[in-house]
Amino acid sequence: MSLAGAPPHPSAADSSPWECMLPGPPSRNNFGSVDISASGLLAFPSGSSVSVVDSRSLQHISTIPLPAPSSPSSSPSAALSPFVTAVRWTPLPLSRDLLVTEPSSSHLILAVGDRHGRIALVDLRHRSVVLWLESDSSSKCGIQDLCWILFRPDAYILAAISGPSSLSLYNTSTGHCFYKYDATPEFLSCIRRDPFDPRHFCVIGLKGFLLSILVVGEAEDEVVVKELRIPTDCTEFVKLEKDAAGAGSSSSSSAPAAAAFPLYSVKLTFSPQCRHILFVTFPRELVVFDLQYETALSTSSLPRGCSKFLDVLTDPNSEFLYCAHLDGKLSVWRRKEGEQVHICCATEELMPSIGTSVPSPSLLAVTICQSDSTLQNVAKLYRDAPNTPQTKDFDNPFDFYDDAQSLSKTHMISISDDGKVWNWLLTAEEIEKNVEVIPDTGEDSDAIASTDGINLERNKQQENLSGNKGRSSSVASEENTTFKVCLVGQLQLLSSTLTMLAVPSPSLTATLARGGNYPAVAVPLVALGTQSGMIDIVDVSANAVAASFSVHTSAVRGLRWLGNSRLVSFSYNQLRSLALPFTVLEWTLPTVPKPVQNGPSTPKAKEATPRASDGPSSPKAVSSESTASSDTSQDEATESFAFALVNGALGVFEVHGRKIRDFRPKWPSSSFVSSDGLITAMAYRLPHVVMGDRTGNIRWWDVITGSSSSFNTHREGIRRLKFSPVVPGDQSRGRIAVLFYDNTFSVFDLDSPDPLANSLLQPQFPGTLVLELDWLPLRTNKHDPLVLCIAGADGSFRLLEVNVQDKRHGYRPQHQTIKERFRPVPICSPILLPTPHALALRMILQLGVKPSWFNTCSTAIDKRPHSIPGASSSAGDLRSYMIDLPAIGDSVVPEMLLKVLEPYRKEGCILDDEVAKLYATVVNKGSAARLAFAAAIFGEVSEALFWLQLPRAVKHLMSKLVSKSPLKPAMSATMAELDGAVMLTRIASREKSMPTMGKTDQSQGQHRLMAFQQEELWESANERIPWHEKLEGEAAIQNQVHELVTVGNLEAAVSLLLSTPPESNYFYPNALRAVALSSAVSKSLLELAVKVVAANMVRTDRSLSGTHLLCAVGRHQEACSQLQDAGCWTDAATLAATHLKGSDYARVLQRWAGHLLHTEHNVWRGLILYVAAGALPEALAALREAQQPDTAAMFMLACREIHSEILSNAEDELGGSSTKDRPPNLPGLEPENEDVLVVGEYFGQYQRKLVHLCMDSQPCYD
Repeated sequence: MSLAGAPPHPSAADSSPWECMLPGPPSRNNFGSVDISASGLLAFPSGSSVSVVDSRSLQHISTIPLPAPSSPSSSPSAALSPFVTAVRWTPLPLSRDLLVTEPSSSHLILAVGDRHGRIALVDLRHRSVVLWLESDSSSKCGIQDLCWILFRPDAYILAAISGPSSLSLYNTSTGHCFYKYDATPEFLSCIRRDPFDPRHFCVIGLKGFLLSILVVGEAEDEVVVKELRIPTDCTEFVKLEKDAAGAGSSSSSSAPAAAAFPLYSVKLTFSPQCRHILFVTFPRELVVFDLQYETALSTSSLPRGCSKFLDVLTDPNSEFLYCAHLDGKLSVWRRKEGEQVHICCATEELMPSIGTSVPSPSLLAVTICQSDSTLQNVAKLYRDAPNTPQTKDFDNPFDFYDDAQSLSKTHMISISDDGKVWNWLLTAEEIEKNVEVIPDTGEDSDAIASTDGINLERNKQQENLSGNKGRSSSVASEENTTFKVCLVGQLQLLSSTLTMLAVPSPSLTATLARGGNYPAVAVPLVALGTQSGMIDIVDVSANAVAASFSVHTSAVRGLRWLGNSRLVSFSYNQLRSLALPFTVLEWTLPTVPKPVQNGPSTPKAKEATPRASDGPSSPKAVSSESTASSDTSQDEATESFAFALVNGALGVFEVHGRKIRDFRPKWPSSSFVSSDGLITAMAYRLPHVVMGDRTGNIRWWDVITGSSSSFNTHREGIRRLKFSPVVPGDQSRGRIAVLFYDNTFSVFDLDSPDPLANSLLQPQFPGTLVLELDWLPLRTNKHDPLVLCIAGADGSFRLLEVNVQDKRHGYRPQHQTIKERFRPVPICSPILLPTPHALALRMILQLGVKPSWFNTCSTAIDKRPHSIPGASSSAGDLRSYMIDLPAIGDSVVPEMLLKVLEPYRKEGCILDDEVAKLYATVVNKGSAARLAFAAAIFGEVSEALFWLQLPRAVKHLMSKLVSKSPLKPAMSATMAELDGAVMLTRIASREKSMPTMGKTDQSQGQHRLMAFQQEELWESANERIPWHEKLEGEAAIQNQVHELVTVGNLEAAVSLLLSTPPESNYFYPNALRAVALSSAVSKSLLELAVKVVAANMVRTDRSLSGTHLLCAVGRHQEACSQLQDAGCWTDAATLAATHLKGSDYARVLQRWAGHLLHTEHNVWRGLILYVAAGALPEALAALREAQQPDTAAMFMLACREIHSEILSNAEDELGGSSTKDRPPNLPGLEPENEDVLVVGEYFGQYQRKLVHLCMDSQPCYD
């Protein structure tokens, strides 16, 4: 016999057919860690394991236990796995370099840190550790936080906070630690990566100590560290620190911040909208900090009625801040226009009061789903497109549009310590005044409302089920905005630490009360009693909690099934004295079923079996309604029980109807009764009674023949004995599982001549102690595996398959097919598909497939014949599902890929209903729209933003090409006049330099990461200026002058420079710049500046002064080059946007693109700048260098399509003659271009390799 063990890297098809594990609930020992990938996979620690959940359907995907540390100690507690304290998904995208390497699951790597200071890289697909990073096992300094940092285009390092004040950087390929920083005596709390530069990250301490770190390599001098401090009130922390020091605990000195001060939380996050801006929450303060100015811009106190801050989150698509509080509340903050000051505009509850649970559950962690935010970005952009018709296509079963005018819609996940995962929809809506009501004409009265194609139907169903209609906040901002929070989903995991475990063992007496006398049907349910008094019912076929009942106010001490639908439990603090001092009592288990030729037993069982596996939501849902004839023999309705007393006496009684009588067994010899050990465990199955005592002896007795035997296990006392289920044809009927008092277990075969020699010894279950165990009674065939149910001391519930090999009879278990896990709805997460199949789906979505191809499981829309399984046939040419044959690559490949994806389509696990509807809205909007959608589905946010911005970048390039034409003098003159007017407006005054135009969708949210147009860059720079007006100090003044000169507001810059006091070290350079800049404004201002400078004198200079002098004399191109040489790339682009145009502006963008690509490794930001600058060959070369032949081909396809659309629109608007001078092809993308031909050839090779890999991979649905 042996336990089923997972190989180091098993494939999906090699996983155990009974693989099942449910974790215990998370607690504060897990440090509130949570992370959600850009593709929507939620990971959080539970005890010593990591749980992964699909954030859209809120279904449990997998639980991965972290292995116990190796220890020379032999004690069971020494091999326990420590608490997992930090989790972080890798940012690596789906690998596409098929022509160089084999497909891998590197995009499903999870970094995991634990309380002993160990860090592991875990592969979700293989559910195993692929690499342990270097750690000091002797110190056992726990991991506080983790963060992935980019330092090469295709490689990330891992930054980790260990212990109270240690920061380490690890190479994730070798596991080597190449850099350490000791911040003693600070307590480091949180680490976050900069969204604008993935090489840069910040670390915050509990007392406001801030580290700003830039990693450019692995050498000591390639890690640039800047130490800063954020002013905050540390009075409370100093008191807590003194109390901890007074306690004198040696372990607290090496404990991480979350362990030493669990209720004192300090967190930070970067602004996704504005570079250099940090949002930091201390327990009682919200601070906005500017990294460039190295100062706090604003500080806000706790909202009234809320407890301490727990965490701060940013909205990717808006400027709202969400702050979680320790009491379970959520506060919503909005930035005041023109300032970096935030005001609280709403508060909501994330822990609704349900029932009277004591103590009340606590909020542990919150996070925002960025995958939904990116999809909403795609939906909003193409829904609001000018050429988007607002009518419903009745031939499209997925057609939808949304009339709701909401400012933002954000999905937030919260986790509580009662094992619940909550999915909230946060909606901000603007109250419109003087709205004109248009009567309904009835034309579109049946239109389907949608929330950007995301989760609307699911939201309505959840609201109707829970009664939570969404609570509108009574507090609104100055902009008349209301906030609404709706619960749209909930996942229940195990609610508390486990104390008891019970499996259905149907008794005849229990079924008699239901009107029958045949054994009840075995059901895939396990009942778990918990420390909190809850009883959780686990459906092992779905690996999920089917029901949870609050039964007791204290721990559940006893739990048994009555049949397969009723439970009896008890909880006690002290036992009453009984007339008979029982130690154990066990009912007989059902005997091996005999073949029945006549009678209703067999057909009843066959009818009930499918119902039992149909996803029961409660025990009563699977109850057997078996009936029997009234003349059934009463002999079939008898059963018996055995018991033992304190004095060692044994008894067996028979239950006949309502009477109990002596069974009259044949007693064994007197030597069988031993007085040296109290009987502590018993198992009874006719005709055998098996007993275990506190000295480790096991005895068994045949009540029919009187024969008996015994042996000593040489272990501690025995807590539980459980007979394994048997079926006709089993070679052994005496196999038992034994649980010892030291929380180890073994499996013995009492039918063997030497049970001890032929046993399966399991001294320690990996990573945890075993509290309870029992066999899962679902075997129907002798080839079915034996499965043990395990309740671990870490609060987890696991199924363990036991492999039995009886060499005496030449029996070996046959290969088992994979047991399909029951799901209420399919998990539609393309990122979980085998890598070749995921790449195949990605290509199909990019090329464009008709919405009718998707097979969803939704029943909310009636007109869906293809939604019915089997209704959609795949016979014939599958290429008919494609909207058009691709203009590049092999035209046969799409059909082959559709065949590969057909099993997933039939299962309905490609895209869920809401996402499929979203795809239906963008599929006919062009290649760029489809490419953005595909990138968003697979969690590649930067790439999605690139495709969304590509049409605007190509139009920008086309306008530059047209402006060069000599046939357009009138247009050029007009543009020059407009530029001059803009410049005059900008220089007029400091106040007038602020933009007055309304912000477009492209100038807000995630689109700012891809800004390239002159107006966008100039407006962004102007928006930042008022934030710093009230700042004082010489360094602040220098930065303000620099910003004013960059945006062209020279008069305000001169005024600020002349305000420098004469005793300042900056007076001389400021005076020189004031004189030079004033000469560019007016003669009168120059004379005033000279007078002021003449009256005051002092010394020194600054490195950027030369730039300002160049601007004063109109040498803006050289000034931009100087700024770029100094590393001020954004400032150089802003200056160029203010003063340069045409090829001069393009040169600045192109040089910036090269820096982003080769230094910051920001491929997509660099590509969009290359396109805007007209450097299309460089963009193609960058994609080839990044080993993305498919993206290079799609880039050419999208650019040609956009170019053709621009020419077509121009011809329609201005007439055919106006397009004669326009270039027929974009420069660098001509069909005869050698680089273009090479890209097409590589794409063909990529397609062929992908088809072969897809054919070699087996479908994997879960």
